[in-house]
Amino acid sequence: MRNIEVVAAVIYENGKILATQRGYGEFKDGWEFPGGKMETGESAKQALIRELREELTVAVEAEKLLMTVEYDYPAFHLTMHCFLTKIISGKINLLEHEAMKWLSFEDIDSVEWLPADIQVVEHLKKHVLKPQ
Repeated sequence: MRNIEVVAAVIYENGKILATQRGYGEFKDGWEFPGGKMETGESAKQALIRELREELTVAVEAEKLLMTVEYDYPAFHLTMHCFLTKIISGKINLLEHEAMKWLSFEDIDSVEWLPADIQVVEHLKKHVLKPQ
């Protein structure tokens, strides 16, 4: 089975997290945390900073590794390093996604999350997001 290693940003602001809807590929229309594939020689933090600049046109700070998800999709094994992240400059422009939503504890389950992202959502509900 093919292995793919990616990074994902859990952008957390004002008690809400950012979810983005994929605009292409096999998982088009699914909701995920923004990010992408690591390139050869890149650290996970370097990849995260590059991917968010390319996909959302923002500069970010990867504050801490929140968790690493290992998930088997039918065609590949995914290793996803998820970082608690904050935007330090720029305005979000969706260059590869169809839509975005800021989700609170109460509405985090209102979108159709991609399977690997569900583990992150459950972690956020227990440890990061607070009921209003």
